[in-house]
Amino acid sequence: MNSLRITLIQTELYWEDRTANVSSLEEKIWRIGQETDVIVLPEMFTTGFTMNAKRLAEPLNLHTFKWMKQMAAQTGALILGSYIAEEDTKFHNRLLWMQPDGRFFTYDKRHLFRMADEHLTYTAGTSRLTAEWKGWRICPLICYDLRFPVWSRNVYRSDLGRMDYDVLIYVANWPAARIQAWDVLLKARAVENLCYTAGVNRVGKDGNNIDHNGHSAVYGPRGETLAFAADRETTLTVELSWDELATYREKFPAWMDADDFKISTTNL
Repeated sequence: MNSLRITLIQTELYWEDRTANVSSLEEKIWRIGQETDVIVLPEMFTTGFTMNAKRLAEPLNLHTFKWMKQMAAQTGALILGSYIAEEDTKFHNRLLWMQPDGRFFTYDKRHLFRMADEHLTYTAGTSRLTAEWKGWRICPLICYDLRFPVWSRNVYRSDLGRMDYDVLIYVANWPAARIQAWDVLLKARAVENLCYTAGVNRVGKDGNNIDHNGHSAVYGPRGETLAFAADRETTLTVELSWDELATYREKFPAWMDADDFKISTTNL
């Protein structure tokens, strides 16, 4: 538990072409070249951020699920990434948490990006996922979720004797036009939640002619930059230190003064 190696794959995506994307990502995974504990892929990594869900959605245990299961088993790493899922005739921007032993969890994107009509195509999730991997507690979220700090708020859990999570991860297709917000908010989430925060974004132009310029990064609980990728395809692997995180939380226990978010309002 003393350390956790996390790998972010910042890549271009082939528009609505699952076969090309998984082939490209498989090659990049095998080129990591070192042991890693967690591999993080972008949002909708098989298709790009498309609203063509009716044609591209998959039920559970089909192509993307099986590919992630195979990759996790072969690499021995936890693999995270979102894709278009269909369940009970509804479509979801669904993150899949796939472990090497085949155990998996899912998280459906809570905040749907209405400026691209995502809320008209997909069904929002209703619960957050936090799970444990190699002694670390990890909370994975998706893109637009980054703008809503209450949803990601980290709290002390007496049943665990520790904070709810240690690493906050965002998978995204975040446009270059708003990349400053991505940079600022990723760092803010690390500081306010006393955790490591990692975000993986894509690069390149998508099928809607929207530019993406990466800026995938890992930040520490003080807001320090541990890794940063600019505007080209790249793979980052960062080793996170449990001792450093625990020591900082002990020396600066801001979590003890956190609000419980039973919000009351006064309307004037």
